[in-house]
Amino acid sequence: MSVTVSTPVLHPAPAAPEEPRDAVPYELIELFFFAYRDFVGDPDRILADYGFGRAHHRVLHFVQRQPGLTIAELLDILQITKQSLNRVLKELVETGFVESRTGTQDKRQRNLYATTAGRELAVRLAQLQARRINGALAQVGPEASDIVARYLAGLIDPSERKKVQDLLAGPR
Repeated sequence: MSVTVSTPVLHPAPAAPEEPRDAVPYELIELFFFAYRDFVGDPDRILADYGFGRAHHRVLHFVQRQPGLTIAELLDILQITKQSLNRVLKELVETGFVESRTGTQDKRQRNLYATTAGRELAVRLAQLQARRINGALAQVGPEASDIVARYLAGLIDPSERKKVQDLLAGPR
């Protein structure tokens, strides 16, 4: 008597619906993560010498770029909680990098200014990042700056673009 062994029929799991190849631009997402890592990594090493982190960098950057910025304006720019800002700002004021002055028109307002040391640190950090940006732009050509600026602006939430554009127009 012979026994016939049949091969079992395997039913593959249902295939995931096929996405167009560019539906999730993983390569760009990952390049963005790596670029950001290195873009902030240079300043991170210097900030660590002061016991500061990225939040300190962002506050110092905008206070230096917008002298007289109010706390409310800074909260709006950074979109962080008042509690987070208070801790970071307190450290920057106590270490002599930022000065908080009473508003001239509204005594309840606090206007923020980078001290000489704050300006020097902010410019030093910006120069590191400028070197990285300029090096990358040099690799892709002189017309790339406008394209990159439009691309980055396109990543900003549409409801925030006008506010960012006004901020980029320069110090008040």
